[in-house]
Amino acid sequence: MRPLRIIAAALLTLSLALPLQAQNLTAKRDRKARLEKDIRVLEGQLSDATKRSNSAATQLDLLHAQSQARRELLQDSERELKTMGDSVRTCQKQIDVLQSRLDTMTHYYGKLVRNAYKNRDARAWYLYILASDNLAQGMRRYGYLRELSSQMNTQGRRIIDERKELEAERMRLDSLRTEVRKIRDERATELGKLRKEEEKSRSLVSQLQKDRRKYQNQLSQKRKEVEALNREIERLISAAMGDGGGSAKGKGKAGGKKTTTKIDLALSNEFSANKGKLPWPADGRVVSHFGRNPHPVYTKLEMPFNNGVGIALEKDAPVKAVFNGVVKQIVVVPGYNQCILIQHGEYFTFYCKMGSVAVKAGDKVKTGEVLGHVATSPDGTQLHFQLWKGRDPQDPEKWLR
Repeated sequence: MRPLRIIAAALLTLSLALPLQAQNLTAKRDRKARLEKDIRVLEGQLSDATKRSNSAATQLDLLHAQSQARRELLQDSERELKTMGDSVRTCQKQIDVLQSRLDTMTHYYGKLVRNAYKNRDARAWYLYILASDNLAQGMRRYGYLRELSSQMNTQGRRIIDERKELEAERMRLDSLRTEVRKIRDERATELGKLRKEEEKSRSLVSQLQKDRRKYQNQLSQKRKEVEALNREIERLISAAMGDGGGSAKGKGKAGGKKTTTKIDLALSNEFSANKGKLPWPADGRVVSHFGRNPHPVYTKLEMPFNNGVGIALEKDAPVKAVFNGVVKQIVVVPGYNQCILIQHGEYFTFYCKMGSVAVKAGDKVKTGEVLGHVATSPDGTQLHFQLWKGRDPQDPEKWLR
């Protein structure tokens, strides 16, 4: 009974492990496809920036994001190669076990067949039964001969099944080895591309170092745009929350009219409960993060504080609401195109660099509803997204899943 229990336990473990392995494989494939898409989008934006003779700083930011995505892809392929290597070794062991078992079965089956051949005369079998001392012995001898015949047939079928299983394992091993070669070839190609990107990065850094004053002027202009955006967002949020600070009721200005503001506390609580689980406003890669990001070359140069994140997208990509809310304002800000402010109780989300807008002030929107499409500017195709709690900017990456 103990061997049966062990086999049953092993089968149960295998049955539970197979769906998990399938889920892991699907997740890996999805992640790989996502990284490859991010790289394609960034390659396109980098190509456009180069053709437009855009600032070396912009190109360098895109190049760093692209190289990081490629490094992640390489890390994934390295882990996949290790997993595939383990699978190849396991499969080879299984083949060795099957081959050994098949050799043993074939050896003993050959003996059975040779003995049966030597005694193939049916009269010998009948005489063997008729020579029994009594009926009971005769029945036992008959049963033995019938069992011997059945065992030969069963053993023959088992050998055929084992050979089929062995062939299937060999085919699986060949498939695994082909997949390993494919992954290695892809990895070698990606490594070559990464080296070229690193070489281009060094060239851009050298270019930046030669013309510091030019890029300081560009940075100064960028700082003014960021500060103007932050002032506009703070003004809009203050108007949306009213003079009462957003805790209950207050009077503020929105669109030049006096309004009475009441914060939807239930919606605020629901929004807060979804921290870390909010959907992304668009499908892309973050190329600028929340906070004060250091300059890639002038490390002592103070960069403007980033109240949100920049997400590199495909041209004309749709932008979606991250949660239920009300569109408070749609404004145009220099350097940021059209911007949409959505209120979610005491929380606000801000979607900038929009090329087209599909909503208007006062509209109620649902999670995942398309707000419009992203614009393509000289800096590329990037959505600038911010998330605020009252008058305090939040790190969006801590809120989005």
